[in-house]
Amino acid sequence: MAKNDELESLRRQVRDITAQIIRDVHRRMDLAKQIGEIKSMLGIDVKDEKVEHDIRLMVLSLADQIGMGRDFALQLLNILLAESEHVQAQKRPQKGQQKQTHLGIFMKAKQLEASGKKIIHMEVGEPDYSPPEAVGDSLAESFKQRQYHYTDTRGIPKLRDALAKKEGVSEDQVVVTPGGRFAVFSAITSLLKAGQELMVIEPAWPAYKECADFIGARTKVLRTTIENKWTPDLKQLEEMVNPSTKMIALNYPNNPTGKILDGKTMERIVSIAKDNDLYILSDEVYADYAFKKFASIHEYDYDKCILVSSFSKRYAMTGFRVGYAVASKDVIAKMSRVQAVGITSVAEPMQYAALAALGEDPSENIRTMKKRLDFVSGKLKEMSLQFVEPDGAMYVYPELPKGDDIMLVEKLLEKGVAIAPGSGFGDHYRQFVRISACQPEKTLEMGLDIMASVIKEFA
Repeated sequence: MAKNDELESLRRQVRDITAQIIRDVHRRMDLAKQIGEIKSMLGIDVKDEKVEHDIRLMVLSLADQIGMGRDFALQLLNILLAESEHVQAQKRPQKGQQKQTHLGIFMKAKQLEASGKKIIHMEVGEPDYSPPEAVGDSLAESFKQRQYHYTDTRGIPKLRDALAKKEGVSEDQVVVTPGGRFAVFSAITSLLKAGQELMVIEPAWPAYKECADFIGARTKVLRTTIENKWTPDLKQLEEMVNPSTKMIALNYPNNPTGKILDGKTMERIVSIAKDNDLYILSDEVYADYAFKKFASIHEYDYDKCILVSSFSKRYAMTGFRVGYAVASKDVIAKMSRVQAVGITSVAEPMQYAALAALGEDPSENIRTMKKRLDFVSGKLKEMSLQFVEPDGAMYVYPELPKGDDIMLVEKLLEKGVAIAPGSGFGDHYRQFVRISACQPEKTLEMGLDIMASVIKEFA
């Protein structure tokens, strides 16, 4: 009975301590609310990197003193910091329009089309040209051959082998995913834990932060500027890395700016990752649409890299939902487990369609996109808008002379033109919009002429 009494005593202590932790956390959140109100009155940002840094050092020191694992202590801290930010942001008065993403605008445009309104789509990266004919032939052949069953979670062997050969790796370093987005999702959710940190260089595709938010991981943002031609400050990047940082997300050629980093910059980023034992998630969906020298992350010989690519842009196969990731065997195994739980596998006919596409030459698509981007750039120059000439991808990201992005985007929607708000790619880019060059030049010209007239109205 003595042991039973001891067990019950220990359980009572655990319950009491747990209750006290909850009370202390509640008190901490109440203090965070008060801090948030004062910050709002003073016009101070919710996030304060210096204060976070000081608290982090204190927690690490305390963890060492009491013998608690550093990683666990930092995870607890980051959960508290994230909730504090949430509480403080709620206390702020809502200014201006609600945040919109390019997909949100796309859905609004589709609803308008369904009601009978004609829309010029310049908001999404969906090419108007068709996939290769071999893709359609493959779909018909898949039906004839009864290739419409469950497959290995990682993908059919023929497609994995072909992708492995293309990327110069072994087939067990490849997983076929439903679009590049799920490759990003499975990488982040399998490699990060709640409270750990993902570093993102903005402006950036919002999916990285969305995936991190989904699992309770935190996103640290390194902002770039048009004045510096969207080049990241590597000294600042290095200073932002802390013991909670576990992954850097790269997106080059960049969506939305079209920026490509030079080799020296990439080498330094890889060096920072190696020094701090960080994963690098390199989203290279637009790699084929590179109009200057571009080196894949795998050329930098770092075993904690995850390359993400897709058939959506290269072969205009957005609706087929086929992407892939290339990484170490261990990482691919972890990502595959996420995929097995979530979707089982990519549809078999779509995998055979992707295999057929790999045998086709996408160079005509690339020439078409470059020509259209040049056309869009010329029209934007006529409007006297500031932007950095894109090195690749499918977009131009101009700065507005007056007003914010949502005002312009909503006004253009009324006039039948859909463009993407710049703030969808980072909260500090409300003076920008993203123009997609995925339509014929005549269509782009009509849309951009309407945009020019609306900008004149704002001026």
